[in-house]
Amino acid sequence: LIVGGGPAGLFAAENAASEGARVVIADSKPSVGRKFLVAGKSGLNLTNDEPFEAFLDRYAQSSTRMSQPLRQFDNTALRAWADGLGFSTFVSAGGKVFPDPMKAAPLLRAWIRRLRGMGVEFAMRHQLTGLKCASNGVMGQFGESEIMADAVILALGGASWPKTGSTASWLPL
Repeated sequence: LIVGGGPAGLFAAENAASEGARVVIADSKPSVGRKFLVAGKSGLNLTNDEPFEAFLDRYAQSSTRMSQPLRQFDNTALRAWADGLGFSTFVSAGGKVFPDPMKAAPLLRAWIRRLRGMGVEFAMRHQLTGLKCASNGVMGQFGESEIMADAVILALGGASWPKTGSTASWLPL
């Protein structure tokens, strides 16, 4: 069970499904990727084209913690991921990497198609209200609905954009 349908949740779902897991993404909104779409209004800068060590230096305070995940999925891997969805990328004069075309919606639609093709299920309008440990896993509570899972990934983000669902209201849970 992945709670949160933003890019982190979608990437977690893709990785889990590629390893053979049955995946359900639950999100409080009627559709996934809302903040991704908002970010795409300015061209959807996916990453940058600088050398990896320079990129890692941007995370100086947490470079030890971030080094391994970033090495596993660096800017080259992100460009290959977009290409695998059918979107080539290009580098702007400032080194920013954009998909071609510079729009989020087509890329998001292709990503959702890929996830559905991998068997990922989507439970929309599911606001997380609680989690309970059970002898056979974890029970995600969503108002009147419950989803049982072997594992739960919380990909809920912070409070950066409330209209897209990023309210951080999950933190007390």
